[in-house]
Amino acid sequence: MIPCRVSGLLRGLRAQAQLLAGRGCRKCSSARQREQEEGGSEAPDLYDVVISGGGMVGTAMACSLANEPNLSGKRILLLEAGNKKSDGKLPDLHSNRVSALTPGSAAFLDCFGAWDDICNMRYKPFKRMQVWDECSDAMITFDKADLLEDMGFIVENDVVLMALSKQLAAAADRVDVLHRSRAVKYTWPDPYQEPDTKPWVQVDLADGSNVETKLLIGADGPNSMVRQSASIQSVQWKYDQSAVVATLHLAEPTDNNVAWQRFLVTGPIAMLPLSDNLSSLVWSTSHQHATDLLSVDEETFVDAVNSAFWSNENHSEFVAAANSMFKTAFTFLMPSGMSARQLPPSVARIDPHSRAMFPLGLGHATKYVGPRVALIGDAAHRVHPLAGQGVNLGFGDVACLSQHLSEAAYNGKDLGSIEHLNAFETERQRHNVPIMAAIDLLKRLYSTKSTPVVFLRSLGLQATNVLAPVKEQIMAFVSK
Repeated sequence: MIPCRVSGLLRGLRAQAQLLAGRGCRKCSSARQREQEEGGSEAPDLYDVVISGGGMVGTAMACSLANEPNLSGKRILLLEAGNKKSDGKLPDLHSNRVSALTPGSAAFLDCFGAWDDICNMRYKPFKRMQVWDECSDAMITFDKADLLEDMGFIVENDVVLMALSKQLAAAADRVDVLHRSRAVKYTWPDPYQEPDTKPWVQVDLADGSNVETKLLIGADGPNSMVRQSASIQSVQWKYDQSAVVATLHLAEPTDNNVAWQRFLVTGPIAMLPLSDNLSSLVWSTSHQHATDLLSVDEETFVDAVNSAFWSNENHSEFVAAANSMFKTAFTFLMPSGMSARQLPPSVARIDPHSRAMFPLGLGHATKYVGPRVALIGDAAHRVHPLAGQGVNLGFGDVACLSQHLSEAAYNGKDLGSIEHLNAFETERQRHNVPIMAAIDLLKRLYSTKSTPVVFLRSLGLQATNVLAPVKEQIMAFVSK
């Protein structure tokens, strides 16, 4: 488990260790940089860990390592291609890109203070999730037994990044950050090199400088340069879908604590709560339909969203009759297992300029690790957004890798050793692969309105809905 609070004594010892190691002296670092620029013969800076990619997962990795007591004397560098994140006032308008964070992800962020920052900015908990089929009345609900506990939290990606950046700034004495820095080449150590040659990874940057590291962590997205340079293969395919996102204004203010998702034949549509009168739309549909949704006027767009949640155009009479029969049987056999259906709220309007689209696909690296390299987040795996698991899987990678690196440091082992990296890979693949397979299966299963398929999936959905132990197992697995 990742330590969540570091005592003042440990922080003091860590600061002393960093000063003794020369990391706390910025003047010395500046002097080394000037010597390198003037003489050109200075050896590259050596870091214990270099993280490539400063998105949510990469920045969380830096924060997590900075707060590991066993790594207090290690040199850590985060490479971020973009500008420094603003730590100013939160914009009044909500962002159209959000994440559905699980309680497990919230607990992980709380380990180094980022969750408190999110709570002080903007987030919306939800207590229930309702999922239903466009082609039938079959549905499933997920909620806590007493509706007092939160199932998850809808948080804007920008808010998560602002919270992480704040914690990263507080760890400036433990983590170096290079903004507007882009790696152009990675040089990997030769396994057959001479014994006296340093077996480190060299990172060449676009500005002509370079650094070396004992462990390179790739958090640079689905088109990861780290993964490609390390010759790690990836299984990838593009879905015939794009996701349309927007910020929705509800017709009437409510508690708005339900996450809604309906499986349409063209793809799932989800409405996620942002506040009492705002929700975030994630609509996966065909590329052409997505393009059309962005080009129509706002009133037509709102009508299309409401119709997608309410229309019964594709209902099958045969499946409806069969569902009614099965529902009666399930109610008789398990009267306490049936959940009441709720009606989704109506949308009144959208935030201007909040509509956007992006293509969807699946990808999975055949390996997460190699000699002195580890992949996390989208660099290792990419999933369809229908289950909201993308960033949660990434945060799980961060928590797991941090734990294994902490144990390696405690035992005096090389952080780039393949031994503990393999242990990280095994643990995460056993968790990630079943979730990815289930998400892909759901996407394909609900992409048809063939009557036999609709009948079988409707029966399965209703059966799962009345089996409380099965639903609890599903919630427990995806909430980690």
